Amino acid sequence: MSYCSAIESMSAEKKALHKAYHDHLYGFPIDDDNELFGRLILEINQAGLSWETILKKEAGFRKAYDNFDIATVAAYSDEDRARLMADAGIIRNRLKINAAIDNAITIQRLQHEYGSFKNWLDFQHPRTKEEWVKLFKKTFRFTGGEIVNEFLQSTGYLPGAHEPNCAIYSKVLEAKPRWSQH
Repeated sequence: MSYCSAIESMSAEKKALHKAYHDHLYGFPIDDDNELFGRLILEINQAGLSWETILKKEAGFRKAYDNFDIATVAAYSDEDRARLMADAGIIRNRLKINAAIDNAITIQRLQHEYGSFKNWLDFQHPRTKEEWVKLFKKTFRFTGGEIVNEFLQSTGYLPGAHEPNCAIYSKVLEAKPRWSQH
């Protein structure tokens, strides 16, 4: 069942949480590097958990990771790592925390080389899902197939975020996601 269809069968409380993300963020292009980094952090942290858990903790992630500021996260110390491990507002998983910090450092390198994280992603496009997964595994930490797929669908680099009969599909197309530009 697609995300678009699944939302319709959710309870009112769950539907409200998911619908805001589905209708306004999922599949829409992101131009800001910090927000792209933030989405990557959220997708990495979803591994093994429900997306609902991540949506409920999104504000906690934003606060804990300094509003997803790449330069700030890249400079995190051992004290910051300990702070994150003690923060109940996020997923307290050492591998995921270390991946966020290491990935921020990697993104800084990509920004230096390509001008921005977004430029690096744009430069890599188009690729198949398999090619993207291979590239992400080579470039970043904690980026398996499902994480990469969801990150790229949710940011407009791969199709599939919405069914063509979903009311949001046409809005996503109006935003000109990269997958629609070949």
